[in-house]
Amino acid sequence: MPGATSRGSGSIGPAERDLLGLRRGPAYNPAVVRLGSLALDAPFFQAGLAGYSDAPMRLLARRHGAPYAVTEALLDQTLIRGGRGLAAAELDADDHPIAGQLMGSHPAEIAAGARLLVSLGYDVIDVNLACPVRKIRKLARGGHLLAEPDEALAVLAAVREAVGDARPCTLKLRRGSDASARAEGDFRRVLEGAIALGYAGAVVHGRTVEQKYAGRARWDVLAQLVRDYAPRPDGAFVLGGSGDVWTAADAVRMLRETGVGLVSIARGAIGNPWIFAQARALLVGDAAAAARPPRVGEQRAALEEHARLALRHLDEPRACMQLRKAGIKAARHHPEAAAVARDFIGMRLLADFHAVLARHYADGGRPGVAALPDEAEVLACEV
Repeated sequence: MPGATSRGSGSIGPAERDLLGLRRGPAYNPAVVRLGSLALDAPFFQAGLAGYSDAPMRLLARRHGAPYAVTEALLDQTLIRGGRGLAAAELDADDHPIAGQLMGSHPAEIAAGARLLVSLGYDVIDVNLACPVRKIRKLARGGHLLAEPDEALAVLAAVREAVGDARPCTLKLRRGSDASARAEGDFRRVLEGAIALGYAGAVVHGRTVEQKYAGRARWDVLAQLVRDYAPRPDGAFVLGGSGDVWTAADAVRMLRETGVGLVSIARGAIGNPWIFAQARALLVGDAAAAARPPRVGEQRAALEEHARLALRHLDEPRACMQLRKAGIKAARHHPEAAAVARDFIGMRLLADFHAVLARHYADGGRPGVAALPDEAEVLACEV
């Protein structure tokens, strides 16, 4: 779209295109992934994650190869009220290209929120029709709007009209409110409505709202949606996928098996910024680099960088809380994972964080281990 900020341009080489095996129309240029006039040099991104994907996590992901990031969902009413809510949405100069993800249920309010995000310099305005959290249901927001397609389409139309050609608009949604035929019909009506309104792309999570995060994500559904809706011959609409992307290999496998144009890397990126560089390595056929876990010294460097970024953006108590969560997840890469995780769990102060690094990360040359999801995460996906 005219007027959208274009950052992060680059190219995907022939070897990468062969590896992906994506479906594409005769006029579709596979060298870049485009959201309007925004060009991305890799077909994956850092997803918005409630409680995790703040500016420090996003910036760390970028420094390890993420070409694009999305904020966690921002409530329209919080932005409109101003004060701390609006201040929290202000951007770091290095945090581009970025989508501001909005969630709301009233067209006028979410439109006002979209205009505020444009004024703050967001490159893309993203509408959340995916959040399955129960408390959101009471407010008819997020994924629960999929059961009310007229209301969902009114929200999408209001955002699109408010933003105009200033920025590309995208949306995040789940494959339905539940697994019924009626829910699938409502979902497709919303998706087709977004395409008709001129949305530049949509990321579909392969679970229903009712499932939340239980059970396997339906990648076969994503593949069918690609066959039905993307890619457009003019490249004007990108369909992305989400769900069960724990590793770089999962990200590339989703690209190959479903044909989506973008992969949302969400829970797999928590405490694991290396996933983006590993995915880039796979795309150029460097399986050895992609499979090598970060050495202990590389892990320490990333954790220290996360600490510097956190202290730049947060006060010390909030920085410590975020570092504690990141450290617990990052411990999975350490050869003494259980002991490291226990020490991160016990940290309360910034001094505790640095003590864990001194205790466990002194030998920087030690090889790391391949990180796998927590047992509870795996079990949740098997339900």
